[in-house]
Amino acid sequence: MTPTLPKSVADRVFDTLQQQILSLELPPNTRISEAEVAARLGASRQPVREAFRRLANLGFLNIRPQSGTTVTLISEEAVLKSRFIRIALETQTCRAACRDIADDGLAILASLISQQRQAITDGDRQKFHILDDQFHRQICVSADVGFAWDIISDHKAHMDRVRMLSLDTSSQNRALDEHIAILAAITARDPNGAAHAMTAHLTRIETLIAQLKQQSHNWFTDDSN
Repeated sequence: MTPTLPKSVADRVFDTLQQQILSLELPPNTRISEAEVAARLGASRQPVREAFRRLANLGFLNIRPQSGTTVTLISEEAVLKSRFIRIALETQTCRAACRDIADDGLAILASLISQQRQAITDGDRQKFHILDDQFHRQICVSADVGFAWDIISDHKAHMDRVRMLSLDTSSQNRALDEHIAILAAITARDPNGAAHAMTAHLTRIETLIAQLKQQSHNWFTDDSN
């Protein structure tokens, strides 16, 4: 097995900034500078500049030499592209899980649902978001297609900002119910039912976008970044 190489300073800066953008700690239109980030994270300017370029290439930063760097608006087009990729992959992982998942895999998924329920009770939105990702990842792992989650992770980030913006108690309970429906279909070894439940779960983001665009401070754009 090839050993995992330690992350570079640029990688660590990238990871930190991306998480802050996705969690809305750095909301859309926030101005940031290389100097400020370098000082805050204890890094030199060069790795920060590299991280900025990577985030810009992914559509999360607008770098304008004359006017500064800002966090992008949430691109509706990018979110819907991410949703398309997730539905294509995750309906198939659900079908594979119906065929291949073992009892211990079902138990792990059930435990994740219990933990999600507790996170809602505790009012811990960030923990619910993490457990939500773990639930989707575990379906891939239990179906012996863990590589699919690597692909999903590379494409889901634009959806994550919408998810974090919408994660009030009502939305969390709705997501929990949808996870329960997905698990019930997988437990019943019903591939069509599992695929349908996953599609319904991931498609709901269109409704969330419509609702959030009325509430969220002009944070959305219909243009891709």
